[in-house]
Amino acid sequence: MTTMSELTLVFLLVIAALVLNLPFGYLRSKRRKYSFMWLFYIHVPIPFIFVLRTISGIGYNMVPVIAVGAIAGQFLGGRFNSSRTS
Repeated sequence: MTTMSELTLVFLLVIAALVLNLPFGYLRSKRRKYSFMWLFYIHVPIPFIFVLRTISGIGYNMVPVIAVGAIAGQFLGGRFNSSRTS
């Protein structure tokens, strides 16, 4: 695999992780911190991201980069929910 196609795949995985985590961040933001549902909404997207990463052939060394997209999705989803109530 060429470097450019690998970078493109990583970029697409980061965007997919971000988009996948938006609804879960939205739902998580109104739950009590560290409750079961709060933790559930954080962890539900992880297997889907794992499957996407495995299918695409991207190694473990890119997991921190993909995690940044997932964390950003959780954060942005929570911000969308917070802005609706104000």
